[in-house]
Amino acid sequence: MEIIENRKITRLSLPLPIYNSVTLATARSNDGDEFEITAGLEKNSAEEIKRHALDETDGELQKNTGDRKRFGEGSYEEWYAKNRTPFGLIHKKTGSLAAFAWLGPKRLGQESGECHTLGYRSYKPFRGKGLMKDFLRLAVKIYSASHPGVRYWVQINPENGASIALASSLGFAISEENSDRQTGSLIMTK
Repeated sequence: MEIIENRKITRLSLPLPIYNSVTLATARSNDGDEFEITAGLEKNSAEEIKRHALDETDGELQKNTGDRKRFGEGSYEEWYAKNRTPFGLIHKKTGSLAAFAWLGPKRLGQESGECHTLGYRSYKPFRGKGLMKDFLRLAVKIYSASHPGVRYWVQINPENGASIALASSLGFAISEENSDRQTGSLIMTK
């Protein structure tokens, strides 16, 4: 995916106020689709996350995430209050949320130092099109500018090979000491 960053943005204070967003970049996928990459999400995108979380026809999302409980039964507002910084990949033609990522402080087991979690999702029909790696690289880069020196971790379903490969391509490595494969919790750190 080709990404052209918005050079007018010099510094962001993250997280942005709820339901506010700033366009960080434009992007073009290998198949010619155009996207905007945002820090923060407008209310319509937050509402779209809830619809996705409740979509029983998306077996991959239901199997590999806790979004039903987090966003479907819970509220975006409660989640946001945990100091999360969302990033969106918005399809320009339809305005649909193609992918969603977030970062925020969250302790990891007995780790010393400041740890932040990374979560990410791609949604149908955009899943499997090679959009996530470059989108996540930019999100982590922007977030890291506001939070230098922190360690990152992701929690992945051990059966989700695509997500494990994606996290590995971003420099994450499996942390066996923090993982609990019996309960379906694979932790990768960076």
